[in-house]
Amino acid sequence: MRTTVVAFSVSGLLLGAIFFALSLTPSLIPRSAIVQGILSGVSFTVGYSFGVLFRRLWKYLDIPDIPLNNRQRQILKRWVIVFGFFLISGFLWQGTYWQNSVRSLMGMPAVSSTGLITIGVVAFAIFVFFRQLGKGFHKIVLAVSARLGKRIPERVAILAGLLVALLLYWGILNGVLLQSGLHTISVVYEQLDEVIADDLPPPEDPNQTGGANSFLSWDSMGHQGRRFLTLGPTAEEIKEIAGEGIDPIRVYVGLHSAETPKQRALLALEELKRLKAFEREILLIATPVGDGWVDPGAVNSLEFLYRGDVATIAAQYSYLPGPIALLTDDKYIRMSARWLFKVIYDYWETLPASTRPRLYLFGLSLGAQLSEDSFEFYDIIDNPIDGALWAGPPFGMGVWRMITDNRDPGTPAWLPQFKGGEVVRFGNQYGGYLGQEPWGRFRIAFLQHASDPIVFFDLRWMFRRPDWLERPRGPDVSPDLRWFPVVTMLQLIADFNVGVTPRDFGHRYSPAGYTLAWIALTEPPDWSEAELKRLRMTLKTQSKR
Repeated sequence: MRTTVVAFSVSGLLLGAIFFALSLTPSLIPRSAIVQGILSGVSFTVGYSFGVLFRRLWKYLDIPDIPLNNRQRQILKRWVIVFGFFLISGFLWQGTYWQNSVRSLMGMPAVSSTGLITIGVVAFAIFVFFRQLGKGFHKIVLAVSARLGKRIPERVAILAGLLVALLLYWGILNGVLLQSGLHTISVVYEQLDEVIADDLPPPEDPNQTGGANSFLSWDSMGHQGRRFLTLGPTAEEIKEIAGEGIDPIRVYVGLHSAETPKQRALLALEELKRLKAFEREILLIATPVGDGWVDPGAVNSLEFLYRGDVATIAAQYSYLPGPIALLTDDKYIRMSARWLFKVIYDYWETLPASTRPRLYLFGLSLGAQLSEDSFEFYDIIDNPIDGALWAGPPFGMGVWRMITDNRDPGTPAWLPQFKGGEVVRFGNQYGGYLGQEPWGRFRIAFLQHASDPIVFFDLRWMFRRPDWLERPRGPDVSPDLRWFPVVTMLQLIADFNVGVTPRDFGHRYSPAGYTLAWIALTEPPDWSEAELKRLRMTLKTQSKR
């Protein structure tokens, strides 16, 4: 037992226990036992590493230690272990309450336990894994520095050993594990994309997209494209809610539809012209998420609000989930979004302003970021589009960050106002889209939940308290959430496990939220409260398909 205690750093155990305990406090969304175990294990590892580095820096600077004999050191280590045990136990006991405080805000049932055994086992496994990696790293540094230390100064040899170890680990991680993993994932997702579901047959009408007369073949659109074209509302469904309606126009271009982004964009334009899409009231360019999925709640709600007088175009740029798509070919996917916008906009710009459709952009998450990147504001300043709805904008989105950081004084970071709301307005599942100035012709609307970690994550929160924790907080953010250096950032990374929340919370956006956004952004005419209520119920039912 004594050997085990001596093998660990006292300062590392102390900081590791503190980080472990703090990781149990609430963040933006609830956590399962496995996710909590991973988070706590990583937090303990980071805290332990900080403690070890602090101790080594102390020695490197030749700062005198507190004089302790071996017996006193052993007693200190035992007291640190006892303190850490009771600290972690107390926070684990409180953890169920904290998780339920988040769940209650989201209308989720309470849990009786956070899974203490699962958390402990997973956290221990994570720590052991990273500690073994650290030992291997240390051995490489020692081996290289010992060999070089015979010829060069000791400290230079140590730095050289660090550099060799870093390069070796990075080469294995990036060149072997990451690249091989990405290739495997890409192959798997491409095969899944080619699967044609039995319940999604080609359209019987030869004039529909994917039909016999279409420029786009049904097989070339991919699974998400076929779902997008099939599961929209029909004229009959729209008439039941709005009293009148026509079939909306939807066009989807898959990666197999043509070889290059430019060719796919030109195909999309020809298909839109064939379907007379430029005679509709609204033309929507919808940018999908990574695997080609377009949130049906966003498009369906707009089609209902305009009684089907809407044409929507979307183009696939990857088979992969958003973050993986960015890692594989960031330039290619951005080029795809830009070509689609350019080709559609250049043609739209040539049409008479009095008869052409109102042109809007839409994107969710990565789709919002790519939609923003698809054009430059100075390119459209003489002939601007009508607006954009960007939902769940990811933290790397430039316009969003600039506006949020420079918001009007007195407005919260989770629902800011910018220059009186003349161009840009923010809303959430409860409403918003407010401004002191009239909303101009060119409009940008951001739909974001205060509990969305994809929106509010930032590396700055490692050592700085987030603005969105100031009061008043968003109604879906726990009052028990506190900021802790480093740990809060790790919690937000764990919150990327966005699938655990119900719709209207976290990174899951609902048709009801989209409906509020489209009403504010586009101001559709002639909708009574009774009709809107029926619309919300219909969209809620459709979202479960």
